[in-house]
Amino acid sequence: MLTYSKEHEKYLKKRRREKRIVLFFQILIILSFLIAWELLSKYKIINTFLSSSPSNVINTTLSLFNKGRLFSHICITTYETLISFIIASVVGLIIGAILWWNKILAKIFDPYLTILNSLPKVALGPLIIIWVGASTNSIIFMALLITIFVAIINIYNGFNSTEENYISLLKSFNATKKQIFFKVVLPSNYNNILNTLKINISMSLIGVIMGELLVSKKGLGYLIMYGSQVFNIDLVITSVIILGILSLIMYFTLSKIDSNKKKR
Repeated sequence: MLTYSKEHEKYLKKRRREKRIVLFFQILIILSFLIAWELLSKYKIINTFLSSSPSNVINTTLSLFNKGRLFSHICITTYETLISFIIASVVGLIIGAILWWNKILAKIFDPYLTILNSLPKVALGPLIIIWVGASTNSIIFMALLITIFVAIINIYNGFNSTEENYISLLKSFNATKKQIFFKVVLPSNYNNILNTLKINISMSLIGVIMGELLVSKKGLGYLIMYGSQVFNIDLVITSVIILGILSLIMYFTLSKIDSNKKKR
């Protein structure tokens, strides 16, 4: 059984208290916003046709659920997001490692990565449809274009910023480049890789929604596009709120993995 000193127990209590305070105010802010939004809508201070209301959002969600459409749209968007996220993360890690391994190669491709990352991906939408076809593949491809270069650049910069003293120490023991990478570079970049994954999950979701706005007949992006076309603001705002919840769940999952790793 683990025993802690009084100072450590005091520190842990302080940390738990801070977490409770943060959670309390986070919930308070969202509840206050929802209550104010509902009251302003109820008393006609704001136009519900343009801004909807929490009660309308709930009714729209229940309507989608009763028609059997809610979870199908959520599952389609989640599937496309996870596929693009996994591919971008794996490829980003591999290419980042290759660029760290070969400095000449990194110098050659550095300007191209910057240019490709800065390109307006939405403008390439029509070309993507022509190249890949109007299907789920084009949606995943759009998401990959948005996420993969961010992943490569962030992971490579993290590898490149590894503490030089650790690398020099291993070199003094005649360690190979492979040993340096797996013993120092990769472990010391755990937090950087996880932060990149957190960015990638949200960027993947953005890319998927952009793709769905262009070609999809299913998914939350499609609901947003369809709702805007028929002036159904309730459907648009409901889809946006569901997207926010989905993004929060994905981010929280990665954060939970991080916290569990640190406890070990």
